[in-house]
Amino acid sequence: MRAVFYEEYGAPSVLRHGDVADAPAPGPGQVRVAMRVAGVNPIDIAVRSGAMADGPPASPVVPGSDGAGVVDAVGPDVVGMSVGDAVLGMGSSTYAEHALLSEVALCPPELSWEVAAAIPMAAETAGRGLRAIGVGAGDTVVVTGASGGVGSFVAQLAVRQGARVIGTASPSQHPFVESLGATAVSYGDGLVERVRAAASGGVDAVYDTTGFGAVAELVGLVDNRSRIVTIADFGAADFGVQVSDGSSGRAPDVIGEVALLAAAGDFVVRIGEVIPWSESARAHELVASGQSRGRVVLTIS
Repeated sequence: MRAVFYEEYGAPSVLRHGDVADAPAPGPGQVRVAMRVAGVNPIDIAVRSGAMADGPPASPVVPGSDGAGVVDAVGPDVVGMSVGDAVLGMGSSTYAEHALLSEVALCPPELSWEVAAAIPMAAETAGRGLRAIGVGAGDTVVVTGASGGVGSFVAQLAVRQGARVIGTASPSQHPFVESLGATAVSYGDGLVERVRAAASGGVDAVYDTTGFGAVAELVGLVDNRSRIVTIADFGAADFGVQVSDGSSGRAPDVIGEVALLAAAGDFVVRIGEVIPWSESARAHELVASGQSRGRVVLTIS
């Protein structure tokens, strides 16, 4: 089986493209998917760099956590999936010809592989955090990084739930954030004052997707700190807010929900760049730079 892999932690240059082990067999609750496109996520970059390691990697490591393709084997206890189904979802080692996915939804025929692969992790992360802080109709929620891969999903889902969204973004991204139904404000010095001006009735909740000290700035705007969640600032728990890393309270059902909305033209999935898997190092560099104007995906061929 061909795959992208690395045998040591380090810069994007450690990524290789070639033959690895045989295609894996699906276990309980898993489907094996002939991958068409894989998503590239910040977690892929963090793991590859060694930032989350406590020892050398078990060689070789195939990165990737989500993507889309066609089911070619079904494990025990799987319901509603059959060989030949087009799917999108989350699993492991998705930068490969075949990967095991365990949080899976059927892929609507209207979606391209590229758009389908851009959905799973962003949708699950967005849905998980919104549930954690109980965002609903009538709430005013601040979303940091509202133009980003996860932030744009958060903003749209919150708007659909009847919330008023104030989204932080650079000025050049304000038109995009506004197109999602949110009120755009610039990040940087004076953020709190700008948010207060935009949220005349006060702020009920905050969803931080960026880190960069946003929680420390915004925490004073929310009376109930349990209604602040971050997926990017792992030191923010010191403020009494929620830090969501996916270890509990997952929301895999949101993957299928977003896929159906996107297929109907009711949800924006912005693709920043589609890159061949042989150029995975360039994909990692682009995601790490934060300069992509949308999700980055790898075509598997």
